[in-house]
Amino acid sequence: MKIVKQSFKFLVLAVLMFLPTSIFANDTAQDGGQISGKKQVEEYIVHHLKDSHDFNLFSYTNDSGERKHFGVALPVIVWTSQGLVTFMSSEFHHNDDGHVIVEKEGLKLAKIHSKIYELEKGATSVSFDAGHHATNAAKLLDFSITKSVVGVLLIGLLMLFWFSRLAKQYKKKQIPTGFGRILEPLVLYVRDEIARPNIGEKQYRKFTGYLLTVFFFIWILNLAGLTPLGFNVTGQLAVTACLAIFTLVIYTVSGNKDYWMHILWMPGVPIFVKPILAVIELVGAFIIKPFSLLVRLFANISAGHIVLMSLIAIMFTLKESLGVAGATGLSFVLSFFLLLIELLVAFLQAYIFTMLSALFIGMAVAEHDHDHDHEISSDVEDVRGDFI
Repeated sequence: MKIVKQSFKFLVLAVLMFLPTSIFANDTAQDGGQISGKKQVEEYIVHHLKDSHDFNLFSYTNDSGERKHFGVALPVIVWTSQGLVTFMSSEFHHNDDGHVIVEKEGLKLAKIHSKIYELEKGATSVSFDAGHHATNAAKLLDFSITKSVVGVLLIGLLMLFWFSRLAKQYKKKQIPTGFGRILEPLVLYVRDEIARPNIGEKQYRKFTGYLLTVFFFIWILNLAGLTPLGFNVTGQLAVTACLAIFTLVIYTVSGNKDYWMHILWMPGVPIFVKPILAVIELVGAFIIKPFSLLVRLFANISAGHIVLMSLIAIMFTLKESLGVAGATGLSFVLSFFLLLIELLVAFLQAYIFTMLSALFIGMAVAEHDHDHDHEISSDVEDVRGDFI
C-alpha cells in the first residue's frame, strides 16, 4: 500500500512538472514573443526541436522594447583553421537574426541556424545565396557543450545517484526504502519481462545492466523533454544513432558461432540460395536493425513534440478570433490531454527500444539445436523430392 501511495505521489509530481509547458509558452507570448502566420509557427516549432548552444529558459521584452533572454550560457568549443577556440555562448546573445560576428584570436565566427561558421579572411558579414546558404563561411567541427549535452550529463548523474543509493540499500536491507521502492519494481520488470525471456536464463545477467541503463536513460530523457526546461535529447538523431550503435556493437561482438553461421551460411537451404541470404542477413544485422532502433525513437519523440508545440501555437494563431483567454484555454486543454498521451509514449518508446535491443542480443547469443536444424534440412529434402 505504501508503494502505491508513493507511486501516486510521484505521478502527481510528474504531471505538475509538465503542466507549465503551455503556461511557459503563454508567458513567452505575453512578453512580446508573438507568433503569427504559418512561417513563424514553423520556425517556433523547429527552434524547439533543435539543439542549442545556450540554455535559454524564457525571454521577455523590457519597457524600452529591448529583447531580454534569461538562461545560462554554455561553453562553445570549435576547431577552426587556427586550432581549438573556446568562448561562452553569451557572446552570440542579444541578436534576433542569429548572424552576429564574434571575433576570437583573429578569426570571425558566426552562428547561422544554430551552426557555427568561420568567415573567410577579410569578410565583415555573412553572404547568402538564393537558398540561404552561407557562401563566404565554412562550417566548423563543433565540440561545444550544448543543451542536449547538458541534459545527458544531468540525467546520467541523476541515474548514478539514484541507483548508487539503491545498491547501497540492498547491502543493508532486503527491501529498499524511499524512492528506491519505486525503482525496484521497474528494475525487476526490465530483468524478468525483457532481459530474461528474450536473452535466456544462461546469458541474461551479462546484459541486464546495459538494458537497465538504456531503459531508464531513454525514459527519463523523454520525460525531461516534456518539461519547460526544453530538453529534446531523444529527438536528436545523433543521440538515437549512438544508442543504436551501442546495441549493434554489443550483439555483434557477443554473437556466437551459430549466430554467424546462420548469417553467413544459412543451414537447411539450397547452396545457391545461401550467398543471397548471406547478403540479406548482413544488411539486416548491420543496417536495418540499428536503423530501425534509431529512427523509431527519433521519429516518435519528434512527432510528439511537433504535435504538442503545434497545439501550443494555437494560442498565437487564434487569439484574434477567439481572444487571448479563449485561445489560451483551448491550447491548454488540448495540450494537457496530449501531454497525458506523451507520458505514455515516453515510457513506451523506452520499452520498445529496450525490448528490441534484448531481442537482437538474444538472437546473437542463442544456442541453436543442431539436431533440430538437421531435421529441418531433411524435411526440406523430403518436400523437394515429393515435388520432383
